[in-house]
Amino acid sequence: MSYLNFDKTRLINLSYSTNRELIRSNRAGSYACTTIIASNTRKYHGLLVCPLEYLDGGHHVLLSGLHETVIQRGQEFNLGIHKYAGDYYNPKGHKYLRDFGTDPIPRLVYRVGGVMLSREWLIAENEECLLIRYTLLDAHSPTILRLRPYLAFRNIHSLSKANMDVITKNQKIKKGVRSRMYRGYPYLNMQLSKDSDFISGPDWNYNVEYIQEQKRGYEYKEDLYMPGYFEFPLRKGEAVVFSASTRELEPSVLKRKFQAEIRKRIPRNTFHNCLLNSAQQFFVRKDKKTEIIAGFPWYGNKMRDTFAALPGLAIASGNLKTFRSVLDSSLAEMLKAIRSASGGEGEFPEMGVDEPLWFMWSLQQYTHRTGDRAAAWKTYGRKVKEILVGLQGGLSRIVEMHDNGLLFCTEHSIPRTWMDCTVGGLPVTPRSGYVVEINALWFNAVRFALKLAEAAGDKAFISRWKDVPRLIAGSFLELFWDEEKGYLADYVRDGTADRSVRPNQVIAASVPYSPLDDDKKNRMLEVVTSELLTPKGLRTLSPKSPMYKGIYEGDQDERDSVAHQGTVYPWLLGHYADAYLRLHKKSGVDTVKRLFAGFEEDMQVHGVGSVSELYDGDPPHYPGGALSYAWNVAELLRMEQLYLYYQTV
Repeated sequence: MSYLNFDKTRLINLSYSTNRELIRSNRAGSYACTTIIASNTRKYHGLLVCPLEYLDGGHHVLLSGLHETVIQRGQEFNLGIHKYAGDYYNPKGHKYLRDFGTDPIPRLVYRVGGVMLSREWLIAENEECLLIRYTLLDAHSPTILRLRPYLAFRNIHSLSKANMDVITKNQKIKKGVRSRMYRGYPYLNMQLSKDSDFISGPDWNYNVEYIQEQKRGYEYKEDLYMPGYFEFPLRKGEAVVFSASTRELEPSVLKRKFQAEIRKRIPRNTFHNCLLNSAQQFFVRKDKKTEIIAGFPWYGNKMRDTFAALPGLAIASGNLKTFRSVLDSSLAEMLKAIRSASGGEGEFPEMGVDEPLWFMWSLQQYTHRTGDRAAAWKTYGRKVKEILVGLQGGLSRIVEMHDNGLLFCTEHSIPRTWMDCTVGGLPVTPRSGYVVEINALWFNAVRFALKLAEAAGDKAFISRWKDVPRLIAGSFLELFWDEEKGYLADYVRDGTADRSVRPNQVIAASVPYSPLDDDKKNRMLEVVTSELLTPKGLRTLSPKSPMYKGIYEGDQDERDSVAHQGTVYPWLLGHYADAYLRLHKKSGVDTVKRLFAGFEEDMQVHGVGSVSELYDGDPPHYPGGALSYAWNVAELLRMEQLYLYYQTV
């Protein structure tokens, strides 16, 4: 039995199984995503979802699903499943399911009378290619397998509707056919490792429902196109590989290709290995650049998430080469934005105030790992100077450094921190002014840059910046610290401090160079532990606040209005653990280890084998948002590295 396993009783329970989803991606940016019973519940689900930059820059669902039918003695047993209005499912293939496992790839086992059939699938590492292997494990009479592909050919954020523009003609290729629904799209090449009959029969499957989209307040009915079906005999013990790819493959190598891809996989046989597998899935390599996908299945590349997640995703797994590739790729884009903003050439709604500061933190983690500050300054010193000078001089109407040394977020109407939800065009948490984590990261960045410059002997830089940290630290404590209450304000604007208990203050204690002394760190962490800490991360707002919302649900506006008003984010736990261990060292290991281990149960909930984007603030802290979120996975891996380090010192 694999580490992540679901038996018959759980698989046939639709309220259970349709809420367990899994994602598999490759380094080319393609992914497959569905539930553990292969019943799609989101418009983002599909067996082959590919980036099509030349169309609209987004991901597109080419192959939505593939339904199998076992035929014996003239009787047909449909193994697929689609949902329609009124909670009506047809066919009801889930009733034949007996087992699901994921080690090292997803594997479903069906039993139909005397027939046992396994279905294993994967996405090829560096190409837009889905491979499914069917193995007839047992059969007592001649067996035929029929495969019905359902196509969508649309952006992941939209839905397909029956229309007269579909190209219904299929083209024969080696042991298969190729089809595309619309001009401008690539062909979907569908092939088998053995000879089969393809029976052309263009047809629409109307009004398939996606229950998760319905819950989220979106349009949820789709028409799927079926170009025809494949049919072939299958002998007991025989394995056949089906491929769906944007290029034609050589059918004779499909079985070997499948095995070769399996050998590349890290076994998902432990909690740690599940996190490592999940971490790898966020990296995308294209055009000699490496990017990080912020989360699956609907997020793209986000600069803030990239820099903040990079140390956990790459350094924790020892992949320093990938770290450098991502850092360099993203740094070029960020510097371009800084140069434009420094020139005052208009607004830059996609740029966060903290993105350059998270870059500095990320570089700091890398330098700590390599131990060579002089080399880091030699490679990145010029760019570090440009970042600090840009922030000091002010970036258009985004941020400016005041005479007190602190960074002031100037814009009211567009949120520039990670709490960036808007409703009706206005920020839900309007954190302009002096923001606590921005200035904690700013202090850390300047101190870190000075340490690099000292190691490299850059006296001019040291002379210019040496007095700035003292100025920042004094102003930081004066504005943010509440001596009576023992914690930090979230932001200060127009002379008024927002004293809501929020988790952003934890970053002021977790950064390597902090403006807080140990006594203040300890007092602040006591408040955070009491009011914000949960088994799944830190709440974004204390339940004592009248603005607190403990359940994340509803349509887009409803969800956005509560996303940072109590909702829990696991990534914050990494900074809590960092701060806690800096204070308690070895005596704090058991606490952090327990918090880390508490996520093992989540490997079989929501996004199977990964960590969800967020959780309800109220117990039992149900997961929500994206199925797999880079920042969360990264910080859990970093947490693990932290407690392993501190338990030995």
